[in-house]
Amino acid sequence: MLDFLKSNIWTIFIVINYLVAISAIVFILLKNRNPTKTVSYILVLALFPFLGIFVYYLFGQEYRKTKLFNRKDISNHKIIKNVGDKLRLNGNDLKVVGEKLDDKIKLVKLLKISDRSPLTNNNLVEILRNGEVKFKQVFEDLKKARNHIHVEYYVLEDQRIGTEFLDILCDKAKEGLEVKLIYDDVGSKISSKMKRKLDDCGIVHKPFMKVIFSSLTGKSNYRNHRKIIVIDGEIGYVGGVNISDAYVNFEENNNSRYWRDTHLKIVGNAVKVLQFHFLTTWDFVSDEEIEIKERYFPELEEKGDVSVQIAASGPDTDWANIMEALLTAINNAEDYVYITTPYFIPNEQIVSAMQIASKIGVDVRLIVPKESDSWIAEHATNSYFEPLLRAGIKVYLYSRGFIHAKTMVVDDIFATVGTCNLDNRSFNINFEINALMYNKEKALELKALFMDDLDDCELLDKDRWEERSTWCKLQESVARLWAPLL
Repeated sequence: MLDFLKSNIWTIFIVINYLVAISAIVFILLKNRNPTKTVSYILVLALFPFLGIFVYYLFGQEYRKTKLFNRKDISNHKIIKNVGDKLRLNGNDLKVVGEKLDDKIKLVKLLKISDRSPLTNNNLVEILRNGEVKFKQVFEDLKKARNHIHVEYYVLEDQRIGTEFLDILCDKAKEGLEVKLIYDDVGSKISSKMKRKLDDCGIVHKPFMKVIFSSLTGKSNYRNHRKIIVIDGEIGYVGGVNISDAYVNFEENNNSRYWRDTHLKIVGNAVKVLQFHFLTTWDFVSDEEIEIKERYFPELEEKGDVSVQIAASGPDTDWANIMEALLTAINNAEDYVYITTPYFIPNEQIVSAMQIASKIGVDVRLIVPKESDSWIAEHATNSYFEPLLRAGIKVYLYSRGFIHAKTMVVDDIFATVGTCNLDNRSFNINFEINALMYNKEKALELKALFMDDLDDCELLDKDRWEERSTWCKLQESVARLWAPLL
């Protein structure tokens, strides 16, 4: 028997591999997923022994359906229900907003079915261009904090900027403030020495979905891609800028390339919604029963006139809220749609909406990096350009450095800044959060930033692009096969 096993070991492994693969294929078919994604996984499982199972294990399990991320429903907590009731606009308020938004009111109605995305008024919003501007403002606000600081980030690294950030948190914790910190265990790199310092100064910190070998799981599924700071329940930050030296264009950082990003500072009622989403994540990562306090949701003065909805999506939500909001915005555009994203590997709905908008006369423009930080993502993105160009969409390649901003502005009235890329990973896999703004001034400001960025871009020429080499097209086609899995 032992001799038989030794002489047939690879045959046995292959048989076991395909038994497992067949079981996975049956499971995938029963889930009735998107046909493209279903076929992609079946091909990977059938054609790549062992590797296919590994890829499916990392990327293919659909936890949105199986509810692995079921959380205790803190939205039923008395304090949060009271806050929700106060944020709920009355009929007159909605009528005023509707008059400003015209057809864009459909966006508000789309997200209004979720208690987690109320439309909030009286917000003061500041658009922050790049990490150096963001962190200057963040550090000033952190130092003025009086009650509590809540932080939730995908990338937090204790390099120069991260150490300065964490040192300020330590100082505030020593002053007696409540400081809570959530960091993604794959995206973040915090030394053991720094974690001990955080413990010693009284900061309660939790990893999101802890992994054993984070360096080997950089693309694993269901990561917390959100970037949230809430200070005293009054000031909130959300956007694309992570806490890492790579995101800051300080000359002494010696960054390999210029980093272009966009972030928001919000003062007003929308901060209460950011606070709610932080607390739901804290409820998930903490082993303790969460205590929700009145001071997390203070009464705020009316300081601004920007209407804001906070849209969150992830495996814990029943709907792909952000993707649906972006799709609705494109479908309702009349004059223009300007999109900036570092990763453009969209679903068919987004591509079709962009093409249709362009063909009926809407000015649709897209900025993506000329050089991505991922070979497969870059070539998969390139595979989408030809059908966009044929529909009259203007595609720009950002060549100054790397553009990481995730923004969209539509018709001088709607704008969004957040963490969501236009790709499958952001739409369906990771935890994301965006601020949707309904305000002419902010839309025009974001539009001006878009136009400034065009100065650092190369406009793709349709004819020249179609003449690229067969080798380039082949690489794109191979990368495109993996697009539903990315």
